[in-house]
Amino acid sequence: MNFVEELRWRGMLHDIMPDTEQKLNEGMCAGYIGFDPTADSLHVGHLTQIMTLIHFQRAGHKPVALVGGATGMVGDPSGKSDERNLQTEEMVAHNLDGMKKQLAKFLKFEDEGNGAVMVNNADWFKNFNFLDFIREVGKHITVNYMMAKDSVKKRLEGDNGMSFTEFSYQLVQGYDFYYLWKHHNCVLQMGGSDQWGNIVTGTELIRRKDQGTAYALTTQLIKKADGTKFGKTESGAIWLDPVKTSPYKYYQFWLNSSDSDVKAWIRIFTLKGKEEIEALEQQHDEAPHLRILQKALAEDITVRTHSAEALETAIKTSEFLFGNGSLEFLKGLSSAEVLDIFEGIPQFNIAKADLADGMDTPSLLAEKTTVFPSKGEVKKTVQGGGLSINKNKVADLNTTFSNLDLINDEFLVVQKGKKSYFLIIAK
Repeated sequence: MNFVEELRWRGMLHDIMPDTEQKLNEGMCAGYIGFDPTADSLHVGHLTQIMTLIHFQRAGHKPVALVGGATGMVGDPSGKSDERNLQTEEMVAHNLDGMKKQLAKFLKFEDEGNGAVMVNNADWFKNFNFLDFIREVGKHITVNYMMAKDSVKKRLEGDNGMSFTEFSYQLVQGYDFYYLWKHHNCVLQMGGSDQWGNIVTGTELIRRKDQGTAYALTTQLIKKADGTKFGKTESGAIWLDPVKTSPYKYYQFWLNSSDSDVKAWIRIFTLKGKEEIEALEQQHDEAPHLRILQKALAEDITVRTHSAEALETAIKTSEFLFGNGSLEFLKGLSSAEVLDIFEGIPQFNIAKADLADGMDTPSLLAEKTTVFPSKGEVKKTVQGGGLSINKNKVADLNTTFSNLDLINDEFLVVQKGKKSYFLIIAK
């Protein structure tokens, strides 16, 4: 497999330094991508770079994942209008631990051959004092060279300017490349297109300091067709950590991809081959309402990020909420998992004592809770056949509910119409 060609047909390639492809075709090379530990989990915004490393390894090369234990305490100005909040050493260490576990799900970390390697730039910066740094690194890169970078010029033109801390970032990242080139035989740095300036600074440092040759490659920044930021929703970022973003919500994020986005995303975020993707596209175009591409994308990436079991739970959750899923599914979940499914759905708390002797439907839904504004509205909905509790249609207003009806001894699931859900929690 030709790594660069793979990125090209998938629509991932943005910039590439001359002779890079030829170098990679000569045999196994080591190449790296840096990840800043700004949180204890990676999110879908990191997936393009994770996929780049996966393709790199599949092409027979050795991927190096650099986690920025040192640079995470500085902040990269690329693509940002404001300075990043600096983190403490303890915060960075905590975040690194979470990121390492997630990267290990995607890459093969083996001791031999092209097994992936994870490095932390704090290991070579922790004993590198300022005077040594400006003597050994700073003297090789001119201020004029640094000022010419777009990421610097844009910030200097802004209202808030740019601190020396962030101005120095490209030297710090450049030294990362030099160190990995020198000590890990790492000849290639990859990253998003906004990293081009920082990456090239590294190749220049290698050339000026040791007369060496190194290479650079960047990928497209992912944007949504409607102009909104990829990976962001009303409730925030879509995380790879199942505690921060449940597998169900993760699955739904991909399942809800627009037709204009999904044809690009299935190339970027899955390992499906060109012929398989083109066949899926043809099926999708023939019956767009079946959302064949969205389902294929959501299933593939959910399994690789979480597990096949997590995908099964996500699909069953979707069937329960939007189809004819079984109530037995909920009974197999923990209280936390049930609450996660119903996050964002109106919830009402009542005491179990209120249900001890049973409570009729109008009293439960219009007095003890406000699922309905009045008992008259309850009656109207029941008569129209539009009310279900625990997936059972309520046909009689005198139907009563007690603690014996609680799912997992805690929940009543109220459904009004086809898609309006309410959760009653009894404590």
